[in-house]
Amino acid sequence: MASVSIIIPTLNEEDALPSTLERLMQLNPPAHEIIVVDASSQDRTPQLAHHYPVTFRTSTVAQRSVQMNLGAKIATGELLCFLHADTLVPVDLVAHIQNALADKQVALGGFVSLMKGDNIRWLTTSLNFIKTYLAPLLYRPDRFFRNHLRLLFGDQVLFCRRADFRQCGGFDENLPIMEEANFCLRMNRIGKINQIRQTVVSSDRRLNHWGPWKAHFIWFSICALWALRVSPTWLKKFYTEIR
Repeated sequence: MASVSIIIPTLNEEDALPSTLERLMQLNPPAHEIIVVDASSQDRTPQLAHHYPVTFRTSTVAQRSVQMNLGAKIATGELLCFLHADTLVPVDLVAHIQNALADKQVALGGFVSLMKGDNIRWLTTSLNFIKTYLAPLLYRPDRFFRNHLRLLFGDQVLFCRRADFRQCGGFDENLPIMEEANFCLRMNRIGKINQIRQTVVSSDRRLNHWGPWKAHFIWFSICALWALRVSPTWLKKFYTEIR
């Protein structure tokens, strides 16, 4: 079966990273390699990462697109998986990725993201699931029906073939936000995009910080304005990092 490299961009993730790496140690079958690309964290993230059998690299730029591209550049697996530091994956993650990409028509895939703190945020989880289909249906209907376009985001754990990643040019490093949506549009020129029916669990820390109504309003507004081609640099001002 094709080998899988898991790439994790980090910045001050000492609270979330250990649980994520502990889960990755339990994968069956195991990943080919785990790569942590840290953006010069000021907390204990680097020290904690070094407690695990991972490849550790430091990025001089604190931006996910740059960090994920750096991880992909040094990855040696045939398949790439991009994972947020606050997301827990199923122990059979590797098998799901291998099975999904065994279909040569599929270029990019992702999971169903359950937003969870003390309890699962079912409203947010449902909206995220719907957004995967509704956003491209509204803004790129031709590609939704003709090319099987879906919009996947980072908390859905994106995965693809390393060869396809390189063919499309990776993540656009000029984008400080919405880099995954842009990546979906470009990968869709290579093949279909699928959201598989398997869940991952993502932190609800933004909901806790902003409150659900403000969080949903910000997420919807950013997606809508991005679709109307508003500058991602301007949009980034409304999407501050939460730790």
